[in-house]
Formats: sequence, structure tokens, C-alpha cells
Amino acid sequence: MNPLHVVILAAGQGSRMKSDLPKVLHSVAGRPMLHHVIGTARQLGADKIHTVIGHGGDKVRATTTEDPVNWVVQDEQLGTGHAVAQALPYLPDDARVLILYGDVPLTRTETLQAMVESLDDDTLGLLTVTLDNPQGYGRIVRDANAQVTSIVEQKDAGKDQLAIREVNTGILAIAARHLKSWLPTLSNANAQGEYYLTDIIAMAVERSLKISVSQPEDPFEVQGVNNRLQLAELERWVQKREAERLMTDGATLADPARIDVRGELVIGKDILIDVNVVFEGKVSLGNNVSVGPGCVIRDAVIADGVQINAHSVIDGAVIGANAQIGPFARIRPGTELAANTKVGNFVETKKALVGEGSKINHLSYVGDASLGRNVNVGAGTITCNYDGVNKFQTVIGDGVFVGSNTSLVAPVCIGAGVTIGAGSTITRNVDDNELAVARGQQRNIKGWKRPQKSD
Repeated sequence: MNPLHVVILAAGQGSRMKSDLPKVLHSVAGRPMLHHVIGTARQLGADKIHTVIGHGGDKVRATTTEDPVNWVVQDEQLGTGHAVAQALPYLPDDARVLILYGDVPLTRTETLQAMVESLDDDTLGLLTVTLDNPQGYGRIVRDANAQVTSIVEQKDAGKDQLAIREVNTGILAIAARHLKSWLPTLSNANAQGEYYLTDIIAMAVERSLKISVSQPEDPFEVQGVNNRLQLAELERWVQKREAERLMTDGATLADPARIDVRGELVIGKDILIDVNVVFEGKVSLGNNVSVGPGCVIRDAVIADGVQINAHSVIDGAVIGANAQIGPFARIRPGTELAANTKVGNFVETKKALVGEGSKINHLSYVGDASLGRNVNVGAGTITCNYDGVNKFQTVIGDGVFVGSNTSLVAPVCIGAGVTIGAGSTITRNVDDNELAVARGQQRNIKGWKRPQKSD
């Protein structure tokens, strides 16, 4: 099969967004719109992706580093036909070419697959959609035999044409050699004074090419974004779709309208997710996981039976089976909690390895630390891991009991079975099974009187 080249048009300024950020970099479901489109092109198996940029092109390039693309600059925005023409030098004559748009982010791969696979030298694939309100779209004009004859832009359409509800999505596929032959002949004699890509439909009809028309399952698949209202509409649609997928896959959602998935979420069975939970990046939830209201979970692996209580934040962490988190816990990157651990309210961890059965119940900070099994960390405990320049490790053995309000000044090693008295500041290593107490001597002064306010 001939190679597939995808041309993504992403040069528009997007003035109606009222933003200094290029329109295609505004996010839907946690990713810039352009990145959604590039991802779709990758899933289609594109041999090469060409992205046409103009306004804010440097920003677009700087934020699109994971997916290598061929950047094509359109110095003047003279219409869609002119934009595609900038990519012509990079298209092999035998290539199949799919035209996509950087501000139309949610077209499903399945919608495009059939159009691309059926494409040959004598066919033009066209994606249309039928809308109740076609305002602003180019109309699909058909003849008496229901064959497509042309596309008429709204500003150039007559009264009868404006009544047509089938409209152009802008997405089409065609052999590269036709583009190379036809695009240089486009005229800008129209109400916009632009070179319309849609004019090649009439050229294809004139040359007896077959116009193969397909439509998406849902109009939102091909909805573009011109302003923040449309951006919000797409966001709610994709979140509705994600909620439906999660419920189908075995999750109970307290309110399907109050969950946001801004990345990739994989779940097991019998998941319970309360309201206003946000998932970002790549997250996996094992079986029988419950997530309380107001939680944010980002780039995390959550094992079976974990209970995440209200308003906890888990970021870049691995949580073992049957662990309990929160409420109001913050689990930062590099944390690994083993099975049956507990990190309670107002506890923060960072780069902490917490052994099986260990507990950090409340009001503590544990960072750059390794805890053994069945460690009990009292309230108000902190690992003092940073001297203002470098970070240091705290190592705590199995079965250690750390009294409340303890400071562990790293680097320090606490042996197995150690007990640390409350209020201690530990600056030296403690051997196995010792009691460590490091605090100022208490003095009780009799007859002491509190200061009085002066008149």
C-alpha cells in the first residue's frame, strides 16, 4: 500500500480565543489540541506527519517534542488551500494524503481508518457531518443522483444552498499527485479572498474521481474550536465519553458529570469514584479501589483494595495493595507505599519508600527516606532532608516507633526495633533496639508569674 502522509493545519491565529497562546496549544482533556491530532495520526500508522504552523509557531514547536513531525511554515495565512500547498514539496507523488486540523482534536481513529484504507488514485475521501444548525460551515452540494458535486462556503452560498444541513468538516484524503496538480491552480476569487482547499472537490468531480463520503458517529468528533465556549463544550463531551467508558469497564461513579480524566486511566473491577476527582497523566487503578471526593491522582499506579480518602493528592507514586491514604494527604513523586500501609491526614511524602504495614498517621513530612516494615511514625514527625544545598537520606529499620514531634536530621540511620522518645531531634545513628531521646531538660519553676500588660 502507498505511504500515508498526514498534513495537519495548525497555522491559524485563533484571535477569538483572546489568548497569547496559539489556539492549537489550548488543552482538551489535559493535552493540547494539536497533540490529540498528532496522536491520532500516529494511531493511523502515518509514515510522515507534516504540521503547518504560522502564528506562534515557535511556541508550537517548543511544546511538541515527543512526537517528531516535519514542521512547515506558512508565513501568510491565505486559506486552507494555500496552507496545504506549503507541504507539497515534502509529499511523495505516490503518497496517500490525509488532511487534518490542529483545532479539531477529537476525531476517532476508527472514523478516519476506513476513509484512508479505501483511498486509491481514483478516489477522494471526504468526511462530512449533518447538523441541525449548519451556521458557519461550507455546504455539501449534491446532484440529482445524490453524488457530491462541490462544497460551497457559507459566505458564497445562495439561499437554497444555505438550507443544506450536510456540511464539510474539512477532513479529506486524496492522492498526493492530485494535490500537486490542482492546488497551484486554485483561485481566491471569493468572498474571503482566500484559496479554499474545498475547491478541489469540484476539480475531482470534473475529472471523474469518485467522491467517497463518510460521517462520524457523533458530530463532536469533528467540532473545531474557535473560542473558549467551544473549547468547554468539547471538554464536557470528552469527559462524558470517558465517564461512560469507566462505568462500562466496572466503575461506579457517584456523579458521572463530576469526574475529569486528563490523560490515560486504566481500571480494574468494582471501582468506586466519588465526586470531583481528577485523573491526570497515566493512572492505573486495581480492583476494589475507592477514591473519595476531591482527590487528584496523577501518573500513579494504585494496587488492589486501596482506599483513598477525601481531598488527597497522589503524584508520581506507586501505592501497594490495601493501603489507606488521607484524607488530605499529599503523596509526591518517588513515593512507593507497600501493602497495608497507612498515610493519614495532613501527611506529605516525597521519594519515600514505606515498608509493608508501616503507618504515618498524621501531620508529618517524610522525604528522601526508606522505612522498613511495621514502622509507626508519630504526629508532627519530619525528616530534615535538605541542608539548603543538598538532599540526604533517612533510613528507618523494621518495627521502629517514632514518637510525636520528632525531627530526624539526615543523613541518619535508625536501626530495627528502635524507640524514639517524643520531641526528640535525632542527629546520630541509632543501633537496633535502642531507646533514643534527644531533647532539652525540663525545668519546673515555682512561683513564676506571667508578665502583665502595662497601663
